Amino acid sequence: MGGRHRTDDLDGGYNPYHEPAGRRRASRGKVLVPLAGAVALAVLLGVAAYVIVSRDRTCGQAGVAKVALNVVASPDIEPAIAKIAAAYNGAATPQGDGCVTVAVKSGDSASVTNAIAGSGATSGKFDADLWIPDSSLWVSKLRASHKGAGLPEPSGSAARSPVVLAAPKSVVEKLRGAFGEPSWSGLMSAANAATPDGIGRNIRVLPLDPTVNAAGLSAILAGASVLKGSGTGEEQLVGVLRQLSESAVSTPANMFATMTKQSSRAPIGIVSEQGVWAYNDKTKPGTIVALYPAEGTISLDYPIVVTAKEQAAREAAKKFATALTGADAGKTVRDHGFRTPDGKGGAALGRENGLDPATPRAIKMPDAAQVTRLSQAWSRLKLGGRLLALLDISGTMALPAVGAPGDRMRLIAQTAIEGLKLFPDKTEAGTWIFSTNLNGQGVDYRETVPVGPIGQKLNGVPRREVITRSLSRLRAKATGDTGLNDTLAAAYDKMKAEYEADKINTILVFTDGVGNDDPEGGITNSEILKKLRDEFDRTQPISVIIVALGADDAAGRRQMRAIAQATQGQAFFPRNALEIRKVFLEGISRRLCAPNCGGSGQ
Repeated sequence: MGGRHRTDDLDGGYNPYHEPAGRRRASRGKVLVPLAGAVALAVLLGVAAYVIVSRDRTCGQAGVAKVALNVVASPDIEPAIAKIAAAYNGAATPQGDGCVTVAVKSGDSASVTNAIAGSGATSGKFDADLWIPDSSLWVSKLRASHKGAGLPEPSGSAARSPVVLAAPKSVVEKLRGAFGEPSWSGLMSAANAATPDGIGRNIRVLPLDPTVNAAGLSAILAGASVLKGSGTGEEQLVGVLRQLSESAVSTPANMFATMTKQSSRAPIGIVSEQGVWAYNDKTKPGTIVALYPAEGTISLDYPIVVTAKEQAAREAAKKFATALTGADAGKTVRDHGFRTPDGKGGAALGRENGLDPATPRAIKMPDAAQVTRLSQAWSRLKLGGRLLALLDISGTMALPAVGAPGDRMRLIAQTAIEGLKLFPDKTEAGTWIFSTNLNGQGVDYRETVPVGPIGQKLNGVPRREVITRSLSRLRAKATGDTGLNDTLAAAYDKMKAEYEADKINTILVFTDGVGNDDPEGGITNSEILKKLRDEFDRTQPISVIIVALGADDAAGRRQMRAIAQATQGQAFFPRNALEIRKVFLEGISRRLCAPNCGGSGQ
């Protein structure tokens, strides 16, 4: 044969295990082949080592670039988000050129909203990369503001928690006996200031302040939606808001604390389902029971909002947002008493803990305009009131009343007493009586109770009771005429001099509709109208509201309407005592438009 064949050359490398012992001569080209193989092997080993080292890098290792992601979450969901973040950090690997570490802190949603918008009471500058408020209502509010207009749309939802009614387990049966199955309509009825003798006598409603709590605002939106669907008039909603504004509490903790106090009325609160779970988890399972409204409800939806400004932080925030909607995160939020965004709850929402795991019916979220309108209505109804009531005791008040027993004076007194029930203790009120020459010649009015808080005591007796007693003792002056114009001019001057900017300032006139009737002269009808028109100040409005019972005189009606219109007020002409509460509620509702209300009469 012609010689031996080199199989190692065919393989492209040198194999010493096939080479016989002893020294060999080799050409230059054949030396390069094994060197090239060695270099290739070294390169491969180096790449493998780099991959292994990179894979094993941690966020605490020196030389690894770090991206610190700051998350602010609503206090109720912050523990769950913090647990999710801890697991995320523990499993973290470098992302791009850096390593992400997530830090979570609690931030009240209302305070964060104010901080971003630069309005209201703030808790400092907001500089987080990711924000999880308890409701999209805050996001909508911000996006409608000047400074918050650029806020991104939420990239998802971390959890869900329906807004429910809540009560101690011990009173649930009493509540069911009062208004049947839990419902927004029943709650609205119990909270209506216009029906103080209704079921509200036995039930104490404890809402959350909607200006600082999304569950409170959601409840008002749900209740208003139910009332609107039933065709109920605006005055009933105003009555409900007025009453709720007096009993609202700032936090769920305060609400639960109030529930535990002894009272002759059964307490019922408004809170998120998770709020019930959290309270029971700290106390005793089933202490508080969640009651699910039959009409459905609105849920807190915990939107995930990326607020980072730098690109690296934005990308990291988006990745963490994705993790917040994953299966592991879903289990964590369910374990903390929440539902996942699809409405499904976990074992924490058991009936033994006062909760119902079934997904409740949903009420459609009202549009932004409705949310804004109700929010503004609440704020204006929360304003204090300063009221001076002028009561006609002229001779015609001794005439028989229409639609009620007794004379007009008695009906006027009953009217005022009924109206007084609708005002909270912080309202400032006082009374004058008027006819002719009541306080000396030519002075047609006399102060009976000075203006002040009706909850304040005068000689040991609350001003409310002093006014009620005074009204009960009113008698018509048989020979007296009606010095309305002089009285109204003096009252207007007093209210102007004592104007309080943080209150709704009103003059309330009770009369029988005859109008001014002063044979001794005094201010004429045209003069009082000119005075009111000239002196009415839209920046410091003082409105005149007239309640005229049994007003049959056409000229008197025209004059009273004109007086009301001159001050952006209103004249009412109820036919009997049954219409009085509605009149007062319509008067209270004028806070929502003052000083731009139309001065029309009935």
